[in-house]
Amino acid sequence: MATVVDRTKRRQAKVRRKVRRAAGARARLSVFRSSKHIYAQVIDDSKGETLASASSLEKEMRTTLKTGANIDAAKAIGRRLAERAASKGIKDVVFDRGGYLYHGRIKALADAAREGGLNF
Repeated sequence: MATVVDRTKRRQAKVRRKVRRAAGARARLSVFRSSKHIYAQVIDDSKGETLASASSLEKEMRTTLKTGANIDAAKAIGRRLAERAASKGIKDVVFDRGGYLYHGRIKALADAAREGGLNF
C-alpha cells in the first residue's frame, strides 16, 4: 500500500510532467506552501535556474504581514513575484501548482500574479 508521501510525490510528478510538456519556451511559476509560509519562484527549466522568487519569509513581508499562512500573504507574494519577473522581462509563464488543489492560497497567489502582469 502506498504511503501518503508516495501518493503526494506521484501527484506532484504528474502535475510537473504535464506542465513541462505544455510550457514550451515559457518559464514555470512554481508554488510551495507549508503550514506557516508560502513560496513562489519563476524557473527556467531549460537552463535549470531560478529567474525570480518571493516568499513570506522575506524580512519586508514578515514586518507587514501578520502571518505567512493566509490568503493575504499569498496575494502579497503573488504581486511581489510579478513585479520581480516583470523587471527581468518575463511576462509569459506556465503555472505549476505543485500537486496542491487550485483553491485558497494557491488561487489567491495565481490571481495576484495575473493582476501584476504575468500571463498564464
